[in-house]
Amino acid sequence: MADAVRSGFDVAVIGAGIVGLAHAFEAARRGRSVVVIERDTRANGASIRNFGFVTVTGQQRGESWQLARRTRDIWAEVAPKAGIAVVHEGLLLPVRRHQSVEVIEAFLATEMGEGCVLLDRTGLRSRLPHAVDAGALAALASPHELRVESRTAVPALAEWLSKSIGVRFETDTAALRVTEGGVETPRGFISAKVVVVCPGDDFSGLYPQRIAQYRPARCRLSMLRLASPGFVLPSAIMSDLSLVRYAGYAELPEASALRTCLESEQAAHLAHGVHLIVVQSSDGSLVVGDSHHYADLPSPFAFAESERLILDEFEQALGFAPPPVLERWTGTYATSSERTFFIDAPAPHVRLVMVTSGTGASTAFGIAEKTFDDLFNSGIPT
Repeated sequence: MADAVRSGFDVAVIGAGIVGLAHAFEAARRGRSVVVIERDTRANGASIRNFGFVTVTGQQRGESWQLARRTRDIWAEVAPKAGIAVVHEGLLLPVRRHQSVEVIEAFLATEMGEGCVLLDRTGLRSRLPHAVDAGALAALASPHELRVESRTAVPALAEWLSKSIGVRFETDTAALRVTEGGVETPRGFISAKVVVVCPGDDFSGLYPQRIAQYRPARCRLSMLRLASPGFVLPSAIMSDLSLVRYAGYAELPEASALRTCLESEQAAHLAHGVHLIVVQSSDGSLVVGDSHHYADLPSPFAFAESERLILDEFEQALGFAPPPVLERWTGTYATSSERTFFIDAPAPHVRLVMVTSGTGASTAFGIAEKTFDDLFNSGIPT
């Protein structure tokens, strides 16, 4: 730690989740010396407990969708350099209701539908022959998404930043206080001209009053890993429920009729916040989810009913029984009904960055560019 005090850094990033790593990458790319301060040995929260699915299609129209497009491009640039495998690309969203088809058609008429197509049953059969008996009427196909294995990709990104980009990591080190000259920790003072705080869903550590003004809550999700189905999926899979979950679809006027239909036919799924995402790993196993339950402090006890409903939607969407469950886990992330992220300025040289929509993997690199554009354009010496 003494070396950090002697040399000083241009930028200190607090938090080694995907949002923190994205900011470390962006600062280093702009030629700044960077230190990442992480209270744990490694990232162990939402950043490694998700699908590793970099989602563009369906993100909220406007800024979030644009940030996702940019983040997807940066992932595509960084992944091969960091030795991170892109396991598969694209999205296939088969739907079983005429109201869902209307939502897709409306989506395709917007700028967000660029590059996407609506497949009829024949087109869907050619891409997903194993789901031909699922009763799908059509499917939205998008080429924009990519998928990495988050539990290995996030550590690999950190290792690459350390070994190849020169980012220093101070792990097992809590950030106690941010001052004008840097960050106080139990292991000593780390000097830095600029500090970016990326607290994940920690609302009571640094700057709790600043965080409180955005009124965040926490979302607990439940996820599963299933055995290989014995074949390779062409892309990530979603279903009708996703069209009322993702704002890029759900905020379209046409989604109202679909929501009414789902409230009648799948009320339990909606009550548990269930929608379907299926992605495949390099070993053939499937990562499947998820459910959503909200509270200031979500219980660590997951509902068995949530798992049943996730697997029920899997079978309805894909037309075959789910393979055996290999793993189960939960995760929590910050959420807000008012915004998908925020960049706050507690002090001229400090930025507080929080993703409040569960879209960190999909938007973090784009958000990091915004953060440093803001900092560097504000006249702060960096």
